[in-house]
Amino acid sequence: MLTTALRRAFFLSLGVGMLMAASADFSVVQAQETNAVVLKNFMFSPMSLTIKAGSTVTWKNLDGEPHTVVNDSGLFRSSALDQNDTYKYTFDKPGVYKIFCGIHPNMKETITVQ
Repeated sequence: MLTTALRRAFFLSLGVGMLMAASADFSVVQAQETNAVVLKNFMFSPMSLTIKAGSTVTWKNLDGEPHTVVNDSGLFRSSALDQNDTYKYTFDKPGVYKIFCGIHPNMKETITVQ
């Protein structure tokens, strides 16, 4: 009786874990569909994004370290984003925009606006 209960508990927890993992993957796909960029592991993800003029991009810092979102031509610059902070910018004009983190300049991304 005890082993049957343990087996049921194991498979139940395994199923819950698989469901949580599947929903995490879905949120990443959903985030990409809404012009969202995640700052995690000292990287922008995605590292390149193509959007239409008039679209807003939202950056969210998931790292425990602060990051900034800076356009290399000086068009915009966020304040330091702590963990779970976001920054939004609306791209009105077509072009290629180079983005980097002002604190960690090796973090780079390119946004192409059509």
